[in-house]
Amino acid sequence: MPLVYDELRRLAHHYISRERPGHTLQTTALVNEAYLRLVNQKNVHWENRAQFFGLAAKLMRHILVDHARGLAYAKRGGGARKVSLDEAAILSSEQAADLIALDDALEKLAREFPRKCRIVELRYFGGMTVEEAAEVLQVSPVTVMRDWNVAKAWLHRELSHGS
Repeated sequence: MPLVYDELRRLAHHYISRERPGHTLQTTALVNEAYLRLVNQKNVHWENRAQFFGLAAKLMRHILVDHARGLAYAKRGGGARKVSLDEAAILSSEQAADLIALDDALEKLAREFPRKCRIVELRYFGGMTVEEAAEVLQVSPVTVMRDWNVAKAWLHRELSHGS
């Protein structure tokens, strides 16, 4: 744990720093949840550090999206339950809707262009550099940059078209 915790914290902090000012989701909570999911992975043969952090980025994305979906569900009155003030303030309903729309677009991108989706996960959600993403995917940095640019344009078009 000590060997990877600081790096996981850096990745989580990178994502949370993109959120609105006053965002209350703590880096530690995201790191702890991602770490628990990582160590509970079955049938994964860790080949290298890059693979580990690539999966961490994907898990952080799913944790945040799951939370946003839960917030949207609660906003509609479903499954009302008592929550702490901190838990209730993690995402605004507007941010939750944006994150869910992004996740839906990423799912569609993954069906059409799996590697481009993976690059978005690694760079946006995982905060990885072009070189780190290239190492995880075992492609050249030039390929990562080309796919990154295409994916951003594709997502922009998809998200603009949906609104």
